[in-house]
Amino acid sequence: MLVLSRKKNESIFLNGNIRIVIVDVRGDKVQLGVEAPNDVSVYRSEVLERMRKSELADKNGEVAAR
Repeated sequence: MLVLSRKKNESIFLNGNIRIVIVDVRGDKVQLGVEAPNDVSVYRSEVLERMRKSELADKNGEVAAR
């Protein structure tokens, strides 16, 4: 894992066309801004995990806990 240090209003680029900006830092919370092309999906990790579990359950004919 690459770990980068950034300050408020600083940014990083991924693949040259996805910009991640540090919008605000308050205590232990960081607000990120994401500028990406429309064809790039951006999900929080817990939402993506829930989606994957649901897709797997649908594939197996089960009812996923939501």
